[in-house]
Amino acid sequence: MLKHNFRGIIPPVSTIFNDQGELDQAGMGKVIDFLIEAGVDGLFFLGTGGEFSQMTEAERKEVASFATEYVAGRVPVLIGTGSANTREVVSLTQHAKEVKADGAVIINPYYWPLTEENLFKHYATVAEAVDIPILLYNFPTLTGQDLSPDFVAKLVKAYPNIVGIKETVDTAGHIREMIIKVKGENPNFSVLAGFDDHLLNTLSLGGDGAISASANYAPEFQIELYKAYMSGDMKTALDIQRRLAYLPLMYKLDSPFVSVIKEAMRLRGQQVSNYVLPPANLLSEAKIQEVKAILEKAGLM
Repeated sequence: MLKHNFRGIIPPVSTIFNDQGELDQAGMGKVIDFLIEAGVDGLFFLGTGGEFSQMTEAERKEVASFATEYVAGRVPVLIGTGSANTREVVSLTQHAKEVKADGAVIINPYYWPLTEENLFKHYATVAEAVDIPILLYNFPTLTGQDLSPDFVAKLVKAYPNIVGIKETVDTAGHIREMIIKVKGENPNFSVLAGFDDHLLNTLSLGGDGAISASANYAPEFQIELYKAYMSGDMKTALDIQRRLAYLPLMYKLDSPFVSVIKEAMRLRGQQVSNYVLPPANLLSEAKIQEVKAILEKAGLM
């Protein structure tokens, strides 16, 4: 396996835009500095919350270039390079390597449900084209297709540069099986929770951390939980987990939920633009108050 260190808390960073929908470099820089100063273990750009699906290939490459250059090696950088189009994934992943990203995170193609043979060939084509560490991204609610532990095990056996997975599944059993079947055979394979409230059970099952949205606006929650668990302080870990459990409620307030994350960031003091790319829209004042109420229940305001 390629050398990598993808564990701990890796926020899926929100992309900051100006009111014309262009990358706001100053705003992005503020967010990056805030998260690194909070003590995160890496940064993941152009994930679901990074609005990659609303961007052109050129816009995605612009974000990837800026992010890697601005982070400048302070923490590992992951770039989301997934698409419904295999050729585009190859192009974006090659670009991620060119800008010296530490790894690429690749969600499976959406729109078409693929046969297992076609899905395997998709990932094989990318893994053979680029010798950069690759993390799979399993989000069946949005892609319509699950990356099963058996399928992932086959891929990892064939392609050692596939080094981890972001498990955005609301099922502890799926995460457990991924850890047993894939990480059990490949101890350096990273299994990272995609949902905030699955961090503790992922760690307790032998996983490695989380790439989940609340780290954008409450990084200290996940960082403290991770440190508490790793040091054996289960009381603190459980206390934080109970507060974390409120946060996924806010993602139901709007779809896409990207505007929810940006409003939570602003409510907690980050001075950044809340512009989101259509078809997402700004939250109504009533929904902003609901976000505030959930943050209050979690003890974050």
